[in-house]
Amino acid sequence: MTLVRDAHPELIAELAELLRAEGEFSLAVSVLFVPLVAYCDCGDDFCRSIYTAEHPPGTPYGYGHRMIALLPEEGMLNIDVVHDRIMHIEVLFRER
Repeated sequence: MTLVRDAHPELIAELAELLRAEGEFSLAVSVLFVPLVAYCDCGDDFCRSIYTAEHPPGTPYGYGHRMIALLPEEGMLNIDVVHDRIMHIEVLFRER
């Protein structure tokens, strides 16, 4: 199993720092260990999002879901979390 940090160490370091800044200390630790399940295949050239858990496309996460909008210096970074498990890292408008 490939971890996101193995493929994108700079991104994970940034996410951990941004999560700590938001007071999300347990997620700042768990982001270091999320698996790289799949890349988003939406086809948008500005999207570099990463799935970190299996989830049927087009279906809501449901109860326990929250989205954390982070404040990076470049682009947009949002984290979808369900019951304190990181499900999806939305990476938009950033260089590769």
